[in-house]
Amino acid sequence: MPSAEGNLTWLPAAEYPELLAPPVAESLGLVPGARVAAIDAGLADTAAFCAAYDVAPEASANCVVVEGRRGEVTTFAAVMVLATDRADINRTVRKHLGVRKISFADQPEAEELTGMQQGGITPVGLPEEWPVLVDEQVVAAGLVVVGAGVRGAKLLLDGADLAKLPGAEVMALTMES
Repeated sequence: MPSAEGNLTWLPAAEYPELLAPPVAESLGLVPGARVAAIDAGLADTAAFCAAYDVAPEASANCVVVEGRRGEVTTFAAVMVLATDRADINRTVRKHLGVRKISFADQPEAEELTGMQQGGITPVGLPEEWPVLVDEQVVAAGLVVVGAGVRGAKLLLDGADLAKLPGAEVMALTMES
């Protein structure tokens, strides 16, 4: 039966920094109970990951990087929602950030700014000036799987720990069904 831990071998993340992107490894003090598991990088995308490793989609949280603009000012932010939900980027996130235009950030630029690989970007270790918008359902979910900054690993942590990250704001972010 699918669960947050699935069929992976989870290890204390602080003891295996080689499985993490450098900014994530440097920020593990913010999520001291985090565990890490190596995965097949070709299975990093949520649907394939959950199916291959028996992880429940409702225990998997996705992080997307958005780029908003208002005049000459550009704002980058991370948005966290459960894999079973869709973030309301165009209305809720755009209004919250106070931007006129919003879109998903350009992949190469997001990788350069975060020091993480697309498909593995996580809120742990993001630039401190970035807002990290965390859906309230992620915070309430208990154990959740998030990226490790690289496609070849995942982190397991308490969703409530994401609310404690620098720049984190907990709010209702999902689109109504």
